[in-house]
Amino acid sequence: MLAAAVTVPAAAQGEGQTGAAAQSPRLTLKRIYGNPALAGPAPRALRLSPDGKWLTSLRNRADEKERYDLWAVDTATGAERMLIDSAKLGSGAALSEAEKMQRERARIADFKGIVSYDWSPDARSILVPLDGDLYLAGLDGGMRRLTDTATSELDGTVSPRGGFVSFVRDQNLFVHDLATGAERQLTKDGGGTLSWGVAEFVAQEEMDRRRGHWWSPDDSHVAVARVDESAVEVVTRAAIGADGTKVYEQRYPKAGTSNAKVDLYVMRADGSDAVKLDLDDDPDYYLARVDWAPDGKSLYIQWQNRAQTKLYLLKADIATRKIVPVIEEEAKTWLNLHEDFRALRDGSLIWASERDGYKHLYRWEKGNLTQLTKGPWVVQKLVGVDQAKRRLYYTANPDTPTEWQLYALDYAKPGAKPVKLTEAGFDNDAAMDRSASRFIVTRSNQGQPPQTYLADSNGKRLQWIEQNAVAGEHPYAPYMAAHVVPSYGTLKAEDGTTLHYELRTPRLEPGKRYPVILQVYGGPNGGRQVANVWEGGLPQYWVQQGWIVFSIDNRGTPDRGKAFEDHIYHHMGNVEVADQLKGVDWLKAQGFVDPKRIVVNGWSYGGYMVLKLLEKAPGVFAAGVSGAPVTRWELYDTHYTERYLGNPAKDAKPYQISDAIADAGKIRDPLLLIHGMSDDNVVFDNSTALMAKLQQEAIPFETMVYPGQGHRVAGPGISEHLYGTIEKFLARHVAE
Repeated sequence: MLAAAVTVPAAAQGEGQTGAAAQSPRLTLKRIYGNPALAGPAPRALRLSPDGKWLTSLRNRADEKERYDLWAVDTATGAERMLIDSAKLGSGAALSEAEKMQRERARIADFKGIVSYDWSPDARSILVPLDGDLYLAGLDGGMRRLTDTATSELDGTVSPRGGFVSFVRDQNLFVHDLATGAERQLTKDGGGTLSWGVAEFVAQEEMDRRRGHWWSPDDSHVAVARVDESAVEVVTRAAIGADGTKVYEQRYPKAGTSNAKVDLYVMRADGSDAVKLDLDDDPDYYLARVDWAPDGKSLYIQWQNRAQTKLYLLKADIATRKIVPVIEEEAKTWLNLHEDFRALRDGSLIWASERDGYKHLYRWEKGNLTQLTKGPWVVQKLVGVDQAKRRLYYTANPDTPTEWQLYALDYAKPGAKPVKLTEAGFDNDAAMDRSASRFIVTRSNQGQPPQTYLADSNGKRLQWIEQNAVAGEHPYAPYMAAHVVPSYGTLKAEDGTTLHYELRTPRLEPGKRYPVILQVYGGPNGGRQVANVWEGGLPQYWVQQGWIVFSIDNRGTPDRGKAFEDHIYHHMGNVEVADQLKGVDWLKAQGFVDPKRIVVNGWSYGGYMVLKLLEKAPGVFAAGVSGAPVTRWELYDTHYTERYLGNPAKDAKPYQISDAIADAGKIRDPLLLIHGMSDDNVVFDNSTALMAKLQQEAIPFETMVYPGQGHRVAGPGISEHLYGTIEKFLARHVAE
């Protein structure tokens, strides 16, 4: 049943806007995706040095927003300077296909210059990968080149005591001794389908595990993943670019097929005494996480079964090789992985679990698990632990699911009341130094582009790193007077579940009805659309063109508890579609909405949702734009797909009812299909399968494909073309 219609606030209606708003320049797609970045400076990878004296970040250039340089701020004086100018240092060498795909899976494929870095533990230098080679940058601006080869060095890492830099070259693990400059190859048999020291495809793409080797705290040992892909099905992937087509035989573990075999070894820093750890008799498992104990005598390993219904934290003694379970998690549906494990010096552990229905923090001590946070809300992430003060810091959403706030809690006092350290009205992210003495807080809201400041452990702001005030010469300042902040509200799903929506409208004229863009994602694992965060210039552009922009977070999306997510288990494209249509029904009941001019737009899972909506409700939408959609879940990878739909080799029915191909013949509304032609995530075969089905059914559609583009279609000129294509398509099919 629909909730009662709500009155749209004046701010959303555009009422009360000044004459300056009416006279402010109109946004264009060229300006939105041009230089300098419309949102102002956008530093990435913000980190405090291990000693807390420096705050470093990657900053993009005003004249080339895709290129990043390394900057440092003295936290005592506030003085800042560029440490590395990527344009001066870079060689321009072509990246290996392996590094290109790593960047694609990190969604930074279109970035240039410095895209990552790693502080040395002594805080004296920074490891910087650039154009396939590794450099060591000093705080005095000096540079030391560590590698100079035709092959890309992957996953460069400084060891905890700063004695070594490890990296992967030609699928083997190497170590560079920083004292002597000597290079040693630790593994010998890498090549073909065998790799050492890197994360396999599904670990990078779906498990958020980017690494495949881990140093012990004293630099004496390294744990190394050995990845054997020989059993993984070969997919011939055509990377179709403007200058030709390259064909890659990629090992891609489609749902229901064999995964890579991943074994964990421990060896000394020189590669000797390599021993495989026997984690389980079942070879079909996932190596989810690896962490060393503070004393370096044991490893903590997170083991997940293929069905993802079990997650075990194991402890492996390095001397005896004995492995014992420490914490066991089981679920009837699936278990979400997390980054919220910390092994403390006193032998206790901090852990996150959804065992009470919501993700919360726990402390394990001497076999007992004590819950530290509790309530009908979720912890987003563990930010830091101050072991001296016995405090932990985390982000969570107890007040509203549209904002993350930062909290502190005394972990030695179960039931202690948490203290909020950030300001309501902003969505916050945070990082800490090693001793948890300071924060880097990055925040934004619908009216403020991202800001970054340095704070002490009580949340007191010490200094702005990037205040990013929209005034004066700020790129967005000319457009701010016309900026429209959305309104928020709730609806009820068919089962009574509360759903949150976001509504942004142009200035409403009495008696006039407006077209609507239903912006949809709708999927699990990072799919929230309704949040009090800066959304950039594109929604403002649509509003200035006379569109209403609307989003609703359906059941199945994250951050609302496990029961809210579990609705999609073994049946994707069901309740998500029903909830989105509830939102459409609400829109149609509003006097300012033209019910005949509602369109739906989405990318990736959102592209899949567009197809399912057009199939389920022909005639409801004036048009649909489907970008990079999954159309057959059998084509997607094991870890993501089997988490929600099970193994199709054992039960194919969830796939049959969830795929978007079988009912494609029911589509009656104008459809624009878009895909990057080098997509190795949602492979192009998904769209060609849909094209073939629509052609067989004599269903007309339009398409736009992008040579050389991966799953994220973006870049200079490309973004402008993409949204210009969408705009022209809508103009043809959504007439007044």
